[in-house]
Amino acid sequence: MRDPYEILGLTPAAGAAEIKSAYRRLAKRYHPDAQGHPAGAAAQARFQEVTAAYNLLKDASSRARFDEEQRLRKMRPRPRRAASAEAAPGTSSFEEAPFSRSARQTEHIFEATHEAGPDKPSDDLFSDLFQGLRSAGKRVFRARGDDRTYRLSIPFIEAATGAKKRVTLDGGKLLDVRIPAGVEQGQQIRLRGQGNEGHGGAEPGDALIEVDIEPHPHFRREGLDIHLTVPVTLPEAVLGAKIEVPTVSGPVTLTIPKGANTGTKLRLKGKGIAPEGRTVAGDQYVTLELHLPEVQDEALRDFAAGWAAGLKQAPRRDF
Repeated sequence: MRDPYEILGLTPAAGAAEIKSAYRRLAKRYHPDAQGHPAGAAAQARFQEVTAAYNLLKDASSRARFDEEQRLRKMRPRPRRAASAEAAPGTSSFEEAPFSRSARQTEHIFEATHEAGPDKPSDDLFSDLFQGLRSAGKRVFRARGDDRTYRLSIPFIEAATGAKKRVTLDGGKLLDVRIPAGVEQGQQIRLRGQGNEGHGGAEPGDALIEVDIEPHPHFRREGLDIHLTVPVTLPEAVLGAKIEVPTVSGPVTLTIPKGANTGTKLRLKGKGIAPEGRTVAGDQYVTLELHLPEVQDEALRDFAAGWAAGLKQAPRRDF
């Protein structure tokens, strides 16, 4: 069997998706059901060769063994032509030996495919590619349409609470997409039947909308919890106060305890993310940050200078 990459028209750097795509293309061309008349021996042989190459490369372990043996084969020095030509009957030349095991594995795969027959392919992919429908004595080629992927950027709040967005698909088609509450960065929303058309009457593919959430200037999400830093004045921190703070679902009243300080963290239970289909919502954590006046008045300066208890504080004693 020839190099499986060469058979599929690929290089060893090809990914799994490229291998599958190349196989689909070649299988559609050479499969007996796609010929429209009894397939000749050359087409059948080509189809079996393509299938054997795909079966070898689609399996990660068999592909890794093949690649490793090819690598080792290239690393070893080539023997002189005379030595290769004079190899004893029943033995392999030095150059052929590293590939022999992979060749036997490939032959085994090829034989298994051949035994299955053109109407009984060994790979489950044919359940998608060829659903033979006989009509007027002819076979009809059917294949599900490919999926299409799109990206949709949405604001942070809409991702948290849910929204309806209008998207433009290929061909200018407009669709209203419902964004579920609590959707996460990179999550995909599937639109059934909005992908590429199928072949031979098969169903179309889907449109996959990948969500990209815009950052918020104040909110930060961790799992189902929301984090927010709120500035407070010196009187609010010292005396305590009730202030209004934003949440993803609207403003609420927060009680600041007396003697609060920068770094004090308060919890608003149930004010985080509430995903659809779940009964438990996250919380919102509010971290206080003390803000002093930009311009110090004399009364505050005189108070600080004469505040004995404050002068005795040692906030950096652990440094």
